[in-house]
Amino acid sequence: MAGGFLPYHEPGIVDILILISFFFILSLAEWASAKIIRAGIIGQIAVGIIYGKPLADILELDWQETFLSLGYVGLILIIFEGGLSARLDLLRANLVLSMLGAATGVCFPIGLSYLLLYLGFGYGAVETFIIGAALSATSLGTTFAVISSASSTVDLAQTRVGAVLVSAAVIDDVVGLVMASVIENLGQLKGGGVNLGWLIGRPIVASIAMAIVTPLVTKYLFAPGFRRFIEHDFARFDHISNIVLMTLSLSAFITIAAYAGTSVLFGAFLAGTFLTYLPSKHPTGPFVVLSREEGEKLAHKSPTFVHTFERYLVDVQKYLMEPLFFASIGFAIPFVQLWTGRRIWRGIVFTLLMVVAKFVVGVWVPIWGRGPARKQEPRSAAVESGGLEHGSPARPENGQAKDPATTLWLSAFLLGSAMVARGEIGLLIIEIGYNETSYVSEEGFITGVWAILLNTIIGPAAVGLLVKYCGKRIGEGEWGLQRSGVAVAPA
Repeated sequence: MAGGFLPYHEPGIVDILILISFFFILSLAEWASAKIIRAGIIGQIAVGIIYGKPLADILELDWQETFLSLGYVGLILIIFEGGLSARLDLLRANLVLSMLGAATGVCFPIGLSYLLLYLGFGYGAVETFIIGAALSATSLGTTFAVISSASSTVDLAQTRVGAVLVSAAVIDDVVGLVMASVIENLGQLKGGGVNLGWLIGRPIVASIAMAIVTPLVTKYLFAPGFRRFIEHDFARFDHISNIVLMTLSLSAFITIAAYAGTSVLFGAFLAGTFLTYLPSKHPTGPFVVLSREEGEKLAHKSPTFVHTFERYLVDVQKYLMEPLFFASIGFAIPFVQLWTGRRIWRGIVFTLLMVVAKFVVGVWVPIWGRGPARKQEPRSAAVESGGLEHGSPARPENGQAKDPATTLWLSAFLLGSAMVARGEIGLLIIEIGYNETSYVSEEGFITGVWAILLNTIIGPAAVGLLVKYCGKRIGEGEWGLQRSGVAVAPA
């Protein structure tokens, strides 16, 4: 109760050694899996399975629950960083294509689930919908982690295909959370205690409203006010003022998203894009700098929000919060129950079908790329992107790779592979269906978990290998790195 205190005592040596080994092996597994298959998150998930309840149950339950909460904060930071680094001009220029890709990524998994699970395996219609809904989600955390890990070869955040990937993954996440909300209340719907229209409509309306209102109020209200009254004062305090505004903005957006009924993760992404748009992009603006050092040293200049994130948050996110997030995915996998002959072959067959169901999203790249009106360059002036402050390189002078057709298909493979991982959202949906409704059987639950787990391994591994061997070619192609600069001051 309030006014009391927690008696301080020295932790036992066994507890200390367990925690040391957990974090050490978590880092070692990430390094090993990144070296071997270019997907470090797979090693972290494996450590979560071993140390958590699914297998050895070495960590105390309280620790696992604490790490799950810290890991979710890490997921929010991953997505917030993705919003900060996003090229807004690319997101806007490719919005229609992203929506088509997202729709494909939702409809195909549900449709193919009915073909296999309902018609082939004899699962119930509602059970099949719940499993298909879980497999229609795209893991936002994995998506941004893959983009970050590939940055040494090609900065996917500054590519056209990367912009489509981010938008499609965000839309799929919002749709997945809407379906999770519906599934969570299926039991109440049976008893007539919930209005179906309000149940389905609330998260949809909230998501669309936030997606529309945020850019409007940012462009016409917050950005003009910030540029006129605030940003020049920020240069006096450098990172301190930035981190305060970042914390307040992120907290505000995720709170609004939570109470409005949409995804907290969507709110984190919008918070990042909100801050990206705020500063003036004029070359004399305080936030227009060539490097973090310039923003820190010059009195009239300020480090960008990305620079502040890199200085204060990126290390704790990369080496603590992000590993805990992927380990917490491992905590939630019923590993022992997976291993029976019937469950293995059904899980593998369903996994392969679900790989195809998301991989097909990539086909929109060659379809879209062949349209004569689709090959325009996005706006080069960073009117809304802040591209220079992200250090984004320009495309090569010829603007295309030596073999445009091959590069086009490589970009398509990259998009399709990156959409495959289901991760946290998929597990959330299927566990809600299994634990909180009477529709999902244990067999259906295990089949879905097999597909979620293997897809979360296959997708990042495929992207890692593709970026390792073909990343530079993709970056030089039409769907690769896009020009970005700062508006020139009028004479």
